[in-house]
Amino acid sequence: MIFQRLIWAGLAVALAVGIVQTGVQHLQAVPIILAAEAYEDQKIEAPATTAPADAHAGHEGHAMAEEAEAWAPADGFERTAWTFAANVLHAFSMALLVFAVMGVALWRGTTLRALPLALVTAAAGWLVFHFWPSIGLHAEIPGMDAARLGSRQGWWTLAAVSAALACASVAGFKSPLRWLLAAALLALPYVVGAPHITADPLAGFQGEAQAALRDLGSQFVWATTWISLTFWLCMGVAAGLAFQRWVQPILRATFGEAGKLPQAA
Repeated sequence: MIFQRLIWAGLAVALAVGIVQTGVQHLQAVPIILAAEAYEDQKIEAPATTAPADAHAGHEGHAMAEEAEAWAPADGFERTAWTFAANVLHAFSMALLVFAVMGVALWRGTTLRALPLALVTAAAGWLVFHFWPSIGLHAEIPGMDAARLGSRQGWWTLAAVSAALACASVAGFKSPLRWLLAAALLALPYVVGAPHITADPLAGFQGEAQAALRDLGSQFVWATTWISLTFWLCMGVAAGLAFQRWVQPILRATFGEAGKLPQAA
């Protein structure tokens, strides 16, 4: 019963947040992405200087990349529909995570009501999944060169996990040393260092194209920041209302009688 209630509440939150997120992306990010894609065919690839064996491997890798990118949703309705589906799935997973954190906080005896607790949890989610990793790795527009994908994914994971542990230490411990621990955890990924290429990420473009893409890149960083803020604000409001309406009552009915959850104020 609890599982079913969590799933349905998570889906309700996901649909609400997914609709808002798709609309904000369509207004903020999509025009920048389409404008950047218009310059992609002007990119000048660096000449190959590797040995024949490496060149053969590179050719195979290029062929595999072309095969992997053979299908893409068409611009317009199809692209928007797939974006909406991805946004709903992402929001659903984040809603379940927010519910889990709120349930733990309720079990630990928090005095916050559902909506404020959800907003605090959403603020932590924004810090963990966007703000802290994005300081080291900015959002990238199409056509930009970057470090190896695996290196960037590994560092992003380190930054997100470090931020999550920092939030957990502040919320879970009572010792004043928890602030020192949180600061050390937050500093860890930046002590390791985010992976970046030494060359200009837009070195393959010339003149007007490079200037336009540089400006679009700055706009994209701000656009993704606002999109993320909107996502987590909507997530906090929708998850707080859904948790209060559907999840919290069944948690109290199931565990409250056994003395495991505090009764509502």
